[in-house]
Parts: sequence; structure tokens; C-alpha cells
Amino acid sequence: MRRSLAGQGSPVTPSLTNCPLRSAAQALQMVFNFAANQNFFLSLVTEDATPLSEALRSSPWLPHLAQWANFLRNHDELDLGRLPAAARKRVFAELGPEPKMQLYGWGLRRRLAPMLAGDRRRLELSFSLMLSLPDTPVLWYGDELGMGEDLSLHERQSVRTPMQWSDEPHGGFTRAAEPFRPVVSKAPFGFPQVNVEHQRRDPTSLLNWMERMVRMRKECPELGWGEWKLLRVKQPNVLALRYDWKDETLVVLHNLSGKACEVGFSPGGPPARLVHLLSEAHSMPGKAGRHRVTLEGYGYRWFRLEPLATG
Repeated sequence: MRRSLAGQGSPVTPSLTNCPLRSAAQALQMVFNFAANQNFFLSLVTEDATPLSEALRSSPWLPHLAQWANFLRNHDELDLGRLPAAARKRVFAELGPEPKMQLYGWGLRRRLAPMLAGDRRRLELSFSLMLSLPDTPVLWYGDELGMGEDLSLHERQSVRTPMQWSDEPHGGFTRAAEPFRPVVSKAPFGFPQVNVEHQRRDPTSLLNWMERMVRMRKECPELGWGEWKLLRVKQPNVLALRYDWKDETLVVLHNLSGKACEVGFSPGGPPARLVHLLSEAHSMPGKAGRHRVTLEGYGYRWFRLEPLATG
């Protein structure tokens, strides 16, 4: 994967010989990006994109066929052990303040939806950002519905409960008298309220939103294969990324704050129209090719650059 940083000239293709992960990459082409994961949650609770942007800047170079796996949650605890103690305490206080929610002194044994109190805006922001980070996104089953955890279960088992397919007994997971592990049943994240069957029929559901975003992600190969760089913006709460691949350019913006803001930035290159891939909120360039985009609280934009007609 090639990468450049704003203000540091052209992208550089690292030498495989000098790559710190060269030996591992010969046998293992994808690893979880724990640094980006932990710093994302720090950025989310502080409403400051700096921790995440710095984690992206400092990620080791990877060979062309290797990828980081970007994720929000997985089958274990949310590992915050790489954060400084004060930063970890800050994340604990907002996302898992009760001792029963914590594990090993460094982790949270919670699902994403209850951690974010079911806030649809923050859930969409989180998933949009995960899907648009460099390399490959990884989704933990049930998070596309907003499933919850069962904190009565032992340690990591709290986030490994059966899939919630319907509001039938045991969430439609099994017709046996008892499942191998209890299905989450308590409101607001239990199977009577949160299940595949209900959400497939609801055009406004998180599941249908996620299907649309995954489809959009597949239509943007720049995100997996392109050169990328961080764009300069004045707002510390906004993360702005540009991707280039095969003469196509993608720009993604994410507002980590709950307050709306106006972002001024230059995507680079000749003046171009920004075509929003998820709505009609396109942007025309102003003076010197700069754009001004208003982002609502926890707002996000996926733009493709469209060169202006000349002559």
C-alpha cells in the first residue's frame, strides 16, 4: 500500500526489503489495526480527530498485497491497553463506566450499540469511518443490527451471544430447548426489539443503511487500493482523507463532534466539483479551488472529484 501525507510531497512506494513487517507479510497478509481502533474511540469520546489521524500517520508501511484490517468491535474485549492511562480512563468513563463492563484493567466487554447508547448518529459515523479508512473493513456479526451484550456471561462471552434473526424463541437462532449460550433478550437491544426480520422490512433500519454503505464501499476501490493522504482542515474534530487510484479521486469527511461545523479545505489538484455519493449535497469549488462544506453533528460525506469542463 502506498501512502503520502499532506505537505510531504509525492507518495512513496516503500521497499519490501525495508518494510518492518516484511517477514510476517510473506505468511500473513492482513492484521487488525489495533492502534487505529483504540485511537478512534479516544477521538470519538474527546471529539478530537488528532489521536486517530496520528495513529494513521504512524502506521507501519505495508507491502502492496498486505492490508490493515480496520474494525470497531470483534469477538474479544475492546482492547484499550495501548492508550495512556489517562486516555484509557477517559474512554472507560464514557463507554463503560461500570466495573462489570470492564475486563483485565484495559478492556471493555461491550458491543458497539450499547456503548454508544444506541445513538444512531454516532453509530452511522462510526461505521462510515470504519468503511472509509485505508485498507479493509471488518464487521463483527450483529453490529449491523445494533445488537447488545449480556454482561451476566463470563468475561469475553458477553459479546459472543447468538445471532438475533427474529422475535421467535431464542431469537430464531435454534429450535432446541436451549441454545448453547443465552440470546440477549432485555430491551432495548434484545432480540424482541433488534432482529434481522424486523430490520429487513424497515427501509430506515440500521441493517438497510449498512447494506447501502457496504454496497457503496464496494463501488469505491480507491479505499482499498489507492494512495491516501490526510487533508488539512482547521477544525480538530474533522478527519479529512483523500484517495487516488486509476485516475479516480475520493474525498471523505467525518465530524467527530455532536455540533455542526463548516469545513473549508482544498482537495488538491485543479478545481473540481465534489459529487456526494450518498445524496445530492454536491459542492462546487470557490476561490483557488477551495470547498466549504457544512457537516451536521456526527456528519459524514463521501465525495468523488469531478473535473470541471474546460473550453
